[in-house]
Amino acid sequence: MDLGLKDRVYVVTGGSRGLGNATARELVADGAKVVVSGRDEASVAAAVAELGANAVGVAADNGDPATPERLIAAARERFGRFDGVLISVGGPPAGMAADNTDEQWLGAFETVFLGAVRMARAAAAELGAGGVIGFVLSASVHEPIGGLTISNGLRPGLAGFAKSLADELGPRGVRVVGVLPSRIDTDRVRELDALSADPAATRAANESRIPLGRYGTPEEFGRVAAFLLSPAASYLTGIMLPVDGGVRRGF
Repeated sequence: MDLGLKDRVYVVTGGSRGLGNATARELVADGAKVVVSGRDEASVAAAVAELGANAVGVAADNGDPATPERLIAAARERFGRFDGVLISVGGPPAGMAADNTDEQWLGAFETVFLGAVRMARAAAAELGAGGVIGFVLSASVHEPIGGLTISNGLRPGLAGFAKSLADELGPRGVRVVGVLPSRIDTDRVRELDALSADPAATRAANESRIPLGRYGTPEEFGRVAAFLLSPAASYLTGIMLPVDGGVRRGF
């Protein structure tokens, strides 16, 4: 199936590792060009070296108000166009409601929430018909995840923002989509499992609740996200798509 990605240009924040990087790899493999960002310059450079000539990297923090304009400008300057963005950020600190500090909440709000809102607003101002704005959110949009109180507070709000944006941009032919990963085998998920007394038992218990019986791979997530960003998904907007091996039981 031709996804129509050849020569289209996407910004992928958090694209130096994890789910953002997995999506960037799938986009490039299908002929797209990408601008990947991340806070660590060395990690960004390593990601671009792996992705090849159809990628450019920008060391940038999603919490910096200047970041959206820098990333969109990089797309236009290097590749001559800008077709969409996947907004992916690292997960906020783990912790229970009684333990997370104001500083942790504020820091996560700046990067996870407000940074994503700024990026989406900047993209909306630049995109025309056929453009797309994608959000990497979380299964916590639908159901809180134990020990991730900050994520449980912020991700559903971003989903609501994305749904509102889809309504506003639809008449212009600009789509807005959300991708909701659950247990995908990334460094972040392994780190969360490692917070328990027995990480192997924690993973086994999590897998027992997944109908497919295993954690997903980053590549499996990346293929779904790349499809949603592509012209092949041209009649999908306002959707929040779980990528979770069937763990969400609701319709």
